[in-house]
Amino acid sequence: MQIMTTDSLSLTGSRPRLEDAAPRVVEHPSDLIVSKGEPATLNCKAEGRPTPMVEWYKDGEKVETDREDPRSHRMLLPSGSLFFLRIVHGRRSKPDEGVYVCVARNYLGEAVSRNASLEVAILRDDFRQTPSDVVVAAGEPAVMECIPPRGHPEPTISWKRNNVKVNDKDERITIRGGKLMISNTRKSDAGMYVCVGTNMVGEKDSDPAELVVFERPMFVRRPVNQVVLADDAVDFQCEVQGDPTPTIRWRKEEGELPRGRFEIRADNSLRLTQVKAEDEGSYTCLSENSVGKAEASGTLQVHVPPQIVVRPRDQISAQGRTVTFLCGTKGNPPPAVFWQKEGSQVLLFPSQPPSQSGRFSVSLSGELTIIDVHSEDSGYYICQAISVAGSILTKALLEVETPSDRIPPIIRQGPANQTLTPGTTAQLQCHVMGNPLPSIQWERDGQRILGNDERISLMENGTLQITALQETDSGAYTCVASSLSGETSWSGVLTVKESGGLSVSPVSEPYQLPGPPQKPVVTDVTRNSVTLTWQPNAHEGGAAVTSYIIEAFSQSAGSTWQTVADFVKLEKHTVTGLSPNTIYLFIVRAVNAYGLSDPSPISEPVRTQDVSPTGQGVDHRQVQRELGEMAVQLHEPALLTASSAKISWNVDRQSQYIQGYRLLYRPVGGSWSQQEVKAATERSAVVANLLKGTEYEIKIRPYFNEFQGMDSRPLTFRTPEEVPSAPPRAVTVATVKLNNSSSLSVSWQPPPTEMQNGVIQEYKVWCLGNDSQTRYHINQTVDGSVLTTLLKGLLPGVLYQVEVAAVTSAGVGTRSQPVSVLISSESDENVSLAEQITDVVKQPAFIAGIGGACWVILMGFSVWIYCRRKKRKELSHYTASFAYTPAVIDIFGYVWISRPGMLGANMGNYPWLADSWPTTNLVHNGKDSVNCCTSKHDTPERYYNGKTQEWCPPLPDRTYLMDGVMEDGPAPPPRGEASSPTTSYSHQSTATLTPSPRDDGHCHDIPRLHQLEQPQICINTLYTLVLFMWLTAEDDLIPYNKPNFLSRGQLSSNCSTTGSSSSRGSTGSRGHGTGRKRNDVRPSSFSHTVENNLLNQYFCLF
Repeated sequence: MQIMTTDSLSLTGSRPRLEDAAPRVVEHPSDLIVSKGEPATLNCKAEGRPTPMVEWYKDGEKVETDREDPRSHRMLLPSGSLFFLRIVHGRRSKPDEGVYVCVARNYLGEAVSRNASLEVAILRDDFRQTPSDVVVAAGEPAVMECIPPRGHPEPTISWKRNNVKVNDKDERITIRGGKLMISNTRKSDAGMYVCVGTNMVGEKDSDPAELVVFERPMFVRRPVNQVVLADDAVDFQCEVQGDPTPTIRWRKEEGELPRGRFEIRADNSLRLTQVKAEDEGSYTCLSENSVGKAEASGTLQVHVPPQIVVRPRDQISAQGRTVTFLCGTKGNPPPAVFWQKEGSQVLLFPSQPPSQSGRFSVSLSGELTIIDVHSEDSGYYICQAISVAGSILTKALLEVETPSDRIPPIIRQGPANQTLTPGTTAQLQCHVMGNPLPSIQWERDGQRILGNDERISLMENGTLQITALQETDSGAYTCVASSLSGETSWSGVLTVKESGGLSVSPVSEPYQLPGPPQKPVVTDVTRNSVTLTWQPNAHEGGAAVTSYIIEAFSQSAGSTWQTVADFVKLEKHTVTGLSPNTIYLFIVRAVNAYGLSDPSPISEPVRTQDVSPTGQGVDHRQVQRELGEMAVQLHEPALLTASSAKISWNVDRQSQYIQGYRLLYRPVGGSWSQQEVKAATERSAVVANLLKGTEYEIKIRPYFNEFQGMDSRPLTFRTPEEVPSAPPRAVTVATVKLNNSSSLSVSWQPPPTEMQNGVIQEYKVWCLGNDSQTRYHINQTVDGSVLTTLLKGLLPGVLYQVEVAAVTSAGVGTRSQPVSVLISSESDENVSLAEQITDVVKQPAFIAGIGGACWVILMGFSVWIYCRRKKRKELSHYTASFAYTPAVIDIFGYVWISRPGMLGANMGNYPWLADSWPTTNLVHNGKDSVNCCTSKHDTPERYYNGKTQEWCPPLPDRTYLMDGVMEDGPAPPPRGEASSPTTSYSHQSTATLTPSPRDDGHCHDIPRLHQLEQPQICINTLYTLVLFMWLTAEDDLIPYNKPNFLSRGQLSSNCSTTGSSSSRGSTGSRGHGTGRKRNDVRPSSFSHTVENNLLNQYFCLF
C-alpha cells in the first residue's frame, strides 16, 4: 500500500544522510475480537531513522486519533500502537470494527503493516432452541436438545443440572452439537437442566427443562411356590417398588381366585384361607405403572389326605364264586391302595403278577377280586390308602355260605298309602327280616332321604316318622331293605292336604291284617313253570281274605324278591314265565281289605328243567372256572341321544359255557340296573331310558345259567344335559312384612329327578306386577341348592304373578304355573273421604249424571225467571253502578262483582272462585273485554259469524248500567251513604247499555257447550246459579238511582246489545262523588239487571 503525504514530498530531492534508514515495521498488528465497551490495542512498531511517524488506516481511510481530536476514544501510543479506550459498537453504527493497517513514514519512505481485523464480539439473548422436559424410564436413553443464541464468536454449549455443571467425562453422558445425551438413565439423573451458551461476551442460560426418570415396577419380594395341607391358610408375598407407585393385582391362572376365601392385604400379599384341592394352580402378582409392568408367579399345591369315597360292603358268597370288593379313594396326591386280609402278612398291590397273588387280584382302581372263593377265605379284608398327606383304611367282611343262606331281605310289612292333614305326624312302617339283619333306607320320589330335616327320624324298628307334616311332604315313599345278599323295596304313597270335611284314610291296625299263609309246597315243575300249593292261616283279620300274592327269588334273576303272581283266588297256583335251569324260592302273602299279610315261610329251593343240551351232565366247577377266566373289555360308550347310548365290547378269552351278557349300569352312587343280552355272539347293545345330564357307571358280566363270570372294568360316561322338561314343584308364595316394606317369600321343590335332565345350577324367579298404568318386574336368580328366596320392594295394592324355572347348562327349563298374590295394604281400609269422593267424581257415569242434573236445573231456573219477568209490565232500561272489583266470569261471559268484605275478602274459601278451576276461552282477565261477539262498535259494518251470516255485535266490558247519565259524569257511589277513598276499591268506569237493533240473528261467537269439557260446563253452571241466588238474596247490594224495566220488545233483542264505553259524556272518577241517599236504594235493581242479562245470554246459548 503506497501512501504519500506532503511531508514526504517536501523531502523529495533532499539528500539522505548515511546513517538514516527507511521505515520498517518490526511488529505487525494482530487480528482482534473485542467485546463491546472493552478497551483494545492494535500493536504496531516501526524502526527507521529518523524515527518514522505512524498513522493508522481503517478500511482505507485514515483513523482519527486523539492527536487530531482530543475527545477521540482512539489514542495513538508513542510506540505507534492504536489504543481504544472502549470499543464503540451499535446496531447501526460500527465505527471501530474493520480492517486496520499501520503506516510508518520518514523522509526516506514508508512501511505498511499487514492487515489486522478488529471485530466486536456479540452474544444474543434468545436461544434458537431451548431444551424441553423429558420423561423416560430408568435404563432408557434421554436426549435434551439446545441451540444457543446467535453470537460472535459462535458460542459453545455446556449443561448444568440443578445449577451444577454436568460432568461430560461420565461415559454415559455425551454433549454433541448442543445435544445432551444420557444413556442408561438412572433415578439420580433426574433434575432441572439448563443449557449454557458461552463466548467471550459471557454466558447465557436457557430456560430450565426437567428430566423425569420413572422406574418400572421391580419386585422386592416375589411369590414363591408353596405346598400346604387342605383347610390350612397360605400367604403369597408380593412387594414392588417403582415410580410412579405401581398398582398391584392378583390372578389365578386358568381360573378365578377362590370366592369368599381370599384376601389382598395392606402389604399387597395374597392370603387364601381353608384351601381346597381345587385351589391348586399358579397365582400371579401383576404390577403396573405408567412406564411398564411386571409379573411374578408362585404355584400352590394342596395336599389332601386320602379319603374313602366308595367303601367296600360286607358280602356273602357261595364257594367257587367270584367276589369283588370295591374301594374308591381320593386325595392329593392320589393315594396308593393295597389290600390285606386281617391276620395275614400278605399285602396285595395293584398289578401284582398272578404267580404271587394267586386267586386274589387288585385292579388299578383299587378293587379286590377273589375268584373261586373257598370257605377259608371268610374273614375281614382291609383296604388301605396312603400318601404323603396321610393314610386311611377301611374293611369289609366276606362270608362264604351255602346257597340256602344267600336269601335277600324280606319286608314283612311296608308303608301303606295314607292321606293325612298338615301338622299331624306320619309313621311309615318297614318291618324287615333276613340273615344277616338288613339295613333300612328310605327314599321319596326316587331320592334318598337324608338326615338333614329334624322333622324326619328313623325309628329302631325301621319306621320312618315325619312330624309337623307339610303339603310338600307328599310323595311316594319307598323302604329299601338291603344286606350283603341283596335288597328289597316296598313303596307307599303319602298325601298331605287339608281335609276340607273329607274323611282321612286311617292306617290299618296289625290285628286287621290277615295271618301269613303256611309254607308253600312245590307239586309240579317244568322248564318254565312251577306249581305251588299252601294252606291259609286261620286268622283272617278284620275282613275275609280276597286273594294271594306270590313272590319269587332267583340269584340269576337278580338280588331281590319279585312278584310273579297276584290276585290269586285259590290256594293253588302255577307260576309261569320262569327261566329254565334256574333255582327259585317262593313266598306267599294273603290279601284282605286292610292290606297284605306277613310272608309265608320260604319254600324249598326248586330248579326248573334245563333246555340247554350243554346243561346236561356239565361240571359246574368247570363252568365257573371258565367263566372266571373270561376277559370282557368294554369300549367307550357311544351316545345316540340324550337318553340312550350304544355299549360295545370284545372278549379276549371265549368260553363254550356262555349264554349271554348282563349289562349293569347305574348313575354314579345310585342303584344298579340290569339289561340282559341273551346271545353269546353279540358284541353290542343299546341302553335306553337314561337320565339326561347324568354321569353313569357301566360294566358287563358274562353268565351261564345261574353262574356268572367276572365283571369287566367299569367305565363312566355322561349323558348330555337338556333343559328341565318339568317345572319346579310345590311353588308357594307368602307375603312377608320387613321394615315397613312389602316382600314375598317364594319356596319350591325341584322338578322330578327323571325330568331334571341334568344338574340344576340355578333357579330363576320372575315376579310380574300389573296395575292399570304400570308394569313392575322383579327378577331374581338363586343357586341350584337354594329352594327359597325373598322378593323385596313390592308395592301394596298391585297384583303380582310369580313363576319359577330350573336352569341347567343347556338353558332355562319349563316355567311353573303363575302363582298370583295381591299384597294388601293396611291403609286400604282407611282411605280418606276425599280420596273416595275423588274416585267417584272421576267415573264417567257420575259426570253424565251431573250433566243431566245441571240441564234440568237450568231449564227450571229459566222458566222461573220467565214467569217472574212476565209479572213486570213496564220494563225500560235501568242503570246500576258498581265498583271495579275483582271479578268472576261465568260461562255466559258475564263479569260478577265481588262484595267487599265478603267475596273479595276471603276468595280462597269459595270453591267456585279458586284458581285451580279449569278456565275456558270465555274467561278474560285484566283489561280484556268480555264479549259475546268479536266485532267493534265504532264501525257501521255488520259482522257475521259462520255460514249463517248472522250479525252479532259485542257486549261492553265492565259495564256500569246507568239510568240518567249526568253531564259531568259523577261516579256511582259505593255501598254506604257516601263515597270515600277508603271505600273505593279500584278504578271505576261507566258505560250505557241501549237497546240494540231488532235482529232475528243469534250470536255464534259464544262458545257452544260442546266446546267445553262436560265437567267444566256442569261446574260453571252450578256455580253461576248458586252465586246468582246468593246475590239476589242481599237487601243492600248495589245503590242505584231509580228502577226501570225492560219492555217485552226489548227482551227479544237477545244478546245483540250495543254499548259504548263513553257515550253521553260518562266519565270515571276516583274519590268523592255525588252521594245518594240511603232511602234511594232499591235492592231489586241489580237482580233485575242480572236477570235480564242472564236470560239474554241463556237465549243466546241455546
